[in-house]
This record gives sequence, structure tokens and C-alpha cells, in this order.
Amino acid sequence: MSEFDVDLFVIGAGSGGVRAARIAASHGAKVMIAEEFRVGGTCVIRGCVPKKLMVYASRYADEFVDAAGFGWSVPQASFDWSKLVAGKEKEITRLSGIYRTNLEKSGVALVQSRAVVEDANKIRLVAEDRSISAKVILVATGGAPVLVPAVPGLEHTITSNEIFDLPEMPKRILIVGGGYIAVEFGALLARLGSEVTLAMRAANILRGFDEDMRNGLRDAMIETGVTFKFGTLPTRIDKTDKGLTVALSDGAVVDVDQVMLATGRDPNTRGLGLEKIGVGLDAIGAIKVDEYSQSTVPSIYAVGDVTNRIALTPVAIREGHAFADTVFGNKKTEVDYIGVPTAVFTTPELGTVGLTEVEAREAYHCVDIYMASFRPLKATLSGRAEKTLMKLVVDGETDCVLGAHVLGEGAGEMAQLLGIAVKMGAKKADFDATMAVHPTSAEEFVTLRTRTARYRKDPADMA
Repeated sequence: MSEFDVDLFVIGAGSGGVRAARIAASHGAKVMIAEEFRVGGTCVIRGCVPKKLMVYASRYADEFVDAAGFGWSVPQASFDWSKLVAGKEKEITRLSGIYRTNLEKSGVALVQSRAVVEDANKIRLVAEDRSISAKVILVATGGAPVLVPAVPGLEHTITSNEIFDLPEMPKRILIVGGGYIAVEFGALLARLGSEVTLAMRAANILRGFDEDMRNGLRDAMIETGVTFKFGTLPTRIDKTDKGLTVALSDGAVVDVDQVMLATGRDPNTRGLGLEKIGVGLDAIGAIKVDEYSQSTVPSIYAVGDVTNRIALTPVAIREGHAFADTVFGNKKTEVDYIGVPTAVFTTPELGTVGLTEVEAREAYHCVDIYMASFRPLKATLSGRAEKTLMKLVVDGETDCVLGAHVLGEGAGEMAQLLGIAVKMGAKKADFDATMAVHPTSAEEFVTLRTRTARYRKDPADMA
């Protein structure tokens, strides 16, 4: 008889935790998983999935207008926020149920409770007031919104956790932040009819993305009516009879119905008991792990956003799978974090994989840029003044494609497939030799013949 109640105890039934639990169980491990909220984690319940559903909803505003250019007569459209929220809730409930069913089919025991680590091999289930012993503990508790800046009236704000379930769509909203969440909600709410203002400390949106893409998206959002206040943050938020009055650091005052904080997410490790047993945490509370997701306490591992490596759902899933194969499948597996494709589901959409121009110029001796901006075919009849922007970053000495970036319709889909090419080490000549699919926007990536810029470091800079 085993000295432990289970072989693996997983804290957090999000994407990474569920994948780890199911794969470990498939390797013969006895697994238990605890979740204090809803099964499915941030992505399914209050992240990627519901957000993308709202993005789809927002894009119909353009479709109704554009239809006239293609011969359609469309009656005056109206939007019902409550129907969208109800439809979203129905879908995420369905998906959460699928996650539960898959755990059950895999033989994983699910417990609805907060779980706290008591020692290297023991977990306390708070809701049931009992302890479980485990040979291995996996922490997969994700992240939580950062509530900053800490100004008077902060208690009147919401985050991406709450916005999906608001009883009414805000007619006026101030979003604080300039990352993924801020720009995605800013873009979708503006299309749904909200008056949107984005305030941020930075001088531009989407830090870390290619500069041309950042500028292109910023300008496109301004065209749709989004107001940006760069280098500006709230200093005070007051509740009034008509909503909220917000004082900003630039001296302006804005009246809104909601203030949404989208200033980042920190690893969700508070109150788990990790520090007490010697699990190493970094400055923002992320669990320090090695290449196999093992913490400083040998029996405790962590995957996903709680480790603050790359905070993306597919990365958490890959980490969870690799952990289970390593610990229970007798197959040591590391996760490769090079060339991870990603998308920002604004309108227009942004897709990217590999190095930005700035990153490439810092790391390589000679960098070639191939870039094109064009009006997509659909816009010629719709009359919309939209542009698609595409860019390839190439090693000028080896011809290897270092990065691919696109701003426009279908950018996320393109980034997924471009990720394969970049991951395989495709050269610019391979792109050139690929036959185009016409007429598509994506064909531009294989017809970019003219180099738009070359940057070569002075030999003295390489010393």
C-alpha cells in the first residue's frame, strides 16, 4: 500500500492543471485535482474564450455597415448586451462541463475546494477541512489581476474578471493599461458602442511587440474612436449619481460608467502556504522552477502563469503535458520557448511569431526587413479605409526568417501557420519558392520580393 493518498495532487483546474492531471493519470498515476472557482481556469471562464466571443460580437458592427457595398440592404441594427452575456455564459458552462467530463473519464478525482500546501507532501482542502497526502504536488493556480495604481477610489474599479458579467454594457469606460487585455477590450467595446478611453503609463500600446505593428494598431483604434492618453494614469476615482468621475495625472477629468484596470496579472500564489515550506518565489510571487517545472522543494512543481514564464494558455498546456511525461511517464521533456506564436484579438487583429525588428537588430550583425501595407480586397467594395500590414524580419547573412508579423483580418490564423515555418528555420527563399494562394491577404508573405530596409552593424559595435 502506498504511503500517500495520491501520487499527484494538482492545485488549480485550469488549462495547464487539467492537462497535467489527465496525462499523469494516463501514465497510471492516482491523481486528485482541486479547484475553488469553476473548472476550466481563466482562459475558459473569464479569459480567452469569452473574450473572443465578445470580439466576434463586436465585429458585426462593421459587417452590417460594409454589407451595403456588396449590394445588401440591412435594416437598422441594434445590440443587446444581455443576450451576448447570456450566450457567453451558456458556452463557457458547456466548456467547463467538458473539462469536468474529461477529468472523470481520465480517472482524476475532482474536489471543489481551495487547497493550501501544508508541507512538501500534504495539502489541506479548506472547504472539507481535511488533509490529503501526495507524492507530488503541482501548483497550477494561474494569475490574478494587478490592482494598480493604488489611488483613492480603487474599490470602484473592475477588472477583466468582472467585465464579462456586467448587467449593462458601459456607455463610457476608462481602461487603464496598454497590454493585451486593455487593447482587446478597448477595441471590442468601441465597436459595440461604448465611448472608450485608454490611459497608460507608457508612450505606446503593447510593449514588446514590433514597433510598426504597435503604431499601426494604435492608429487603427484611433480611427474607430478610441481615445488614448499616454503617460497618464488615474489619481483619484469618485463615485457620483451618474457614474464615476476620474481625475487623471495630466490634469484632465473624465466622467465614465466604469473604470477597468488592465495593468497586468501577477502569479496567483498568495495564501497557498508555499513560502512557509521553502518554495522559492521571485519578486512578484512567481514560483521559481527549473527546465522541468520543478520548484526548489523537490516534490513540488508548477506550470502555467503562476511561474511567469510565458503567460499564454497553449504554453501552460504544453508545460502541463511535459511535466506529466517527465514525472510519471519516464520521459524527461523540456518545453521549447523559442518562436512561440501569439495573437492580439483586437480589430484589426495582430499576429506575430519570432523576433521583432528591434530584437533582431540587437542580436544579429545584418538584418533585412520586408514590409508591405495594402488595402485588402474586401475593403475595395465596403469602402472601409482599413489597411493590412505585413512584415518579415530576416537574417541578412543566412537568409533565415527571424520573425513574421501581421496586422489585419485573420492575423491570428496566419500567425499559427507562420509559426511552423519560423520554428522549422525557414529561409526567405523558402517563402519566395512557395506558390501563392490568390486572392488572399496571406499570399503577400510569399510575394514580398523587395527588401524595404537593411541594417548592418558596424564591426566596432560587435566587439
